[in-house]
Amino acid sequence: MTDAHALPGQPRGGALSGPATARAVNVLAPNPSAMTLDGTNTWILSEPDSGLAVVVDPGPLDDGHLRHVIGTAEQAGKRIALTLLTHGHPDHAEGAARFAELTGTKVRALDPALRLGDEGLAAGDVVTVGGLELRVVPAPGHTSDSLCFHLPADRAVLTGDTVLGRGTTVVAHPDGRLGDYLDTLRRLRSLTVDDGVHTVLPGHGPVLEDAQGAVEYYLAHRAHRLAQVETAVEDGHRTPAEVVARVYADVDRSLWPAAELSVRAQLEYLEEHGIL
Repeated sequence: MTDAHALPGQPRGGALSGPATARAVNVLAPNPSAMTLDGTNTWILSEPDSGLAVVVDPGPLDDGHLRHVIGTAEQAGKRIALTLLTHGHPDHAEGAARFAELTGTKVRALDPALRLGDEGLAAGDVVTVGGLELRVVPAPGHTSDSLCFHLPADRAVLTGDTVLGRGTTVVAHPDGRLGDYLDTLRRLRSLTVDDGVHTVLPGHGPVLEDAQGAVEYYLAHRAHRLAQVETAVEDGHRTPAEVVARVYADVDRSLWPAAELSVRAQLEYLEEHGIL
């Protein structure tokens, strides 16, 4: 058995659902898969002494899960006052409209198509509810509409699919772009260095106790994969499928379609930078 503290980001052991920090509680959605890991993490955020809460990523359109989120908040004496989305992938956002209906909340997101209400989200925005403060961090790369949320009071960042609690994420080409993703990882590294962020509250998988270590691992992993892709092309593997078979030979084949999206993003990046 591997010591969790030796793993990238120092993933926290124990149950995924439940309190994660003083202000964050996770309710795990029942949608586990190879891509979603244990399922989608739906985050309830609130100041300890406040009766109002924010929910980030209600998750899939599963009425039982959505009602469980509401019930968890109510058991803690909280009323959900706002819904936020890290990005529009269905495992995070498909249930948002129904959740808004159940809670009477607005939905704020970067993509106007996902919003319910007049307000969206943009880089530099500060969301305040019941004394809780969340700072919106632009995070394009996994998708063009990805956002992270900095929770300063807990020295934490909610990362959606940008940084996972286990493994690495997909750059979902063509919407996701590798150059944007690398910039986002550097932005998150700055949060860990300059703003004291040490905890990652991911969209999937366990909480990470070493945010800087996780981000550094992701940056190193991307550099390694990029070099592997470049070598594969130089060795005559020209199509994305050929590159995946060479570079991701040790990865479960069920994940190869997702890996091909990242390879396409890597090939585009190498071409844009005149390397291929």
